[in-house]
Amino acid sequence: MRISEAQTVVIGSGCAGLNAADWLLDLGLSGVMLVTESMNNGTSRNAGSDKQTYYKLSLSGAIGDSPEAMSRDMMSEGVNADNALAEASSSVQSFFKLVSLGVPFPCNNYGEYVGYQTDHDPRSRATSAGPLTSRLMTEALEASVLRKGLRILDNTLAFKILANEGCAAGVLCLDTTTNELHMIRCAHIILAVGGPAYIYSSSVYPLGHTGMTGMALSAGAACSNLQQWQYGLASKDFRWNVSGSYQQALPRYVSIDCTGDGAGVDREFLLDDLSPREALRLTFLKGYQWPFDTRKAKGSSLIDLLTHRQTHEFGRHVFMDFTRNPTGWTDDLSALDDESRAYLENSGAVQRTPIKRLEHMNQPAVELYRAHGIDLYTTPLRVEVCAQHCNGGVSVDSHWQTAIRGLYAAGEAAGTFGAYRPGGSALNSTQVGSMRAAQHIALNQRSEPISAAIKSLINTVSIPIYPNAEGILVQLQSRMSAVGAHLRDVDGLHALREDAKTLRRSAKHYNVNDHELTTRSDLAAQLKLNDMLITLDAVIDAMLFAADFYGSTGAGLVADRCGGYLPHRDEQPNCVIETKRADATEPGETRFVSRAVPARAFPQRDLWFESVWKTFRREHGM
Repeated sequence: MRISEAQTVVIGSGCAGLNAADWLLDLGLSGVMLVTESMNNGTSRNAGSDKQTYYKLSLSGAIGDSPEAMSRDMMSEGVNADNALAEASSSVQSFFKLVSLGVPFPCNNYGEYVGYQTDHDPRSRATSAGPLTSRLMTEALEASVLRKGLRILDNTLAFKILANEGCAAGVLCLDTTTNELHMIRCAHIILAVGGPAYIYSSSVYPLGHTGMTGMALSAGAACSNLQQWQYGLASKDFRWNVSGSYQQALPRYVSIDCTGDGAGVDREFLLDDLSPREALRLTFLKGYQWPFDTRKAKGSSLIDLLTHRQTHEFGRHVFMDFTRNPTGWTDDLSALDDESRAYLENSGAVQRTPIKRLEHMNQPAVELYRAHGIDLYTTPLRVEVCAQHCNGGVSVDSHWQTAIRGLYAAGEAAGTFGAYRPGGSALNSTQVGSMRAAQHIALNQRSEPISAAIKSLINTVSIPIYPNAEGILVQLQSRMSAVGAHLRDVDGLHALREDAKTLRRSAKHYNVNDHELTTRSDLAAQLKLNDMLITLDAVIDAMLFAADFYGSTGAGLVADRCGGYLPHRDEQPNCVIETKRADATEPGETRFVSRAVPARAFPQRDLWFESVWKTFRREHGM
């Protein structure tokens, strides 16, 4: 086993990980190391939407704004106020750092960074650098850390966090090019691996993204709101969110039976349940209200439910067809409601076909698909309701530190969101959370020895090996998408969890020093499957608890036993659903327990300049 030492290890090379490393270097810390399975994989570098949004404090116009106002708008069910306040307060600093690194956010001739309204946003705080905003952020941050000489371990899969007496002590990794195990002793770890994308088959996460939430759970960290996800319509052949202008161009929604007597014949299935005028209105609203929302199950989210029925109940393929107008369209726009008509007229998007309207509003959104072999001028786009973002994650305080001292989580790995989040706030969170973690490390560097207990820790580590790891993974992902996505079946979730537990009990365990272990060609897949099984157990526990506590909530519509769905229980207090490891009933077994914890309220804070200045100077040695 190879052994290295670092002061701080950053796990992940997306927006959060690279920003954490960049801040650590800027703050003068030495011994910083970044570990990543692949610099070119991950969501930040490979995901986006029609115009990928960055959410920050308003920086244009005459509409007033403040950190507290923004944080209150971010505080949906299950959000801790101190996290929301920190994300709002540092949004401008983080945004302008990206601007200074060259990310091309648009501004007018007077330097105002103009905004627009995004989902769950009452003000126009959103901005965008185009469909590939997070890629541009990642590339700019990567260039910055490379200029500063950051030590990067590429092709290295971190799979176990080592903790000793409640403190971070190291990271166990696999070099995926040599199959060599690599232990890194360290005092601080920033987990920036994204969300647990690997639990779903119907997913818009890039294929190179899996997430490794199980590492934190196994080390003893708690998680928050693992039941809260964001689902939405996405293309399947090239994984991409079809939000915003893709919907506002008003394409035809059609389904096709690829096997039966009517194979190849398309049908506008929305008209089975909606009038042509209502179908047009709800399709347009999907642009603003793209994420599935239980509160809108009879409104714009009905599009998601009808699409899901075609794909999962009827086994048909659903397409968005930009080549022809939907039934009911008229060139004088008289069939549209006032909001839709005004938007298209103000945007000059009154062309005669959906593709021409999309081309006029957002040409890069058309070129994006063409670059991936899909010509929207001639080819319908296959879509499905997919998992897009985990709004929960590892529990963190206002410095993004977990319950394990020295272990931090940032970006999607951190559980700072609840039932709803304004579109684009996830990108802001990657920057603010990673910055605050780096700042906290700089002010609280641990000096105690970190190597004393590491050998005894390593000797207790075993790695489970499963037969047919890839086949197991595909089967579990498919089942989770069927019973634990935006439509949740309590009985199905119970059965899935028990089957996953049975699989874990059947695994053969190897000590990390066993030579037979490192000769396996599928070791990386085995490690990911094991992490997925741990995470799946915790996510299902949170979903089952939330179904009993809240009923249907956020993006999870819970089926009852009468063919309907459970209502949301509004009388419940604002709580975070916390999930953490409990004492196992059998040796080698991991068990999780969820509970409702009151969300942290707004902190009492000092807003008097003289006293804040004095405290700041003392803390920073000025």
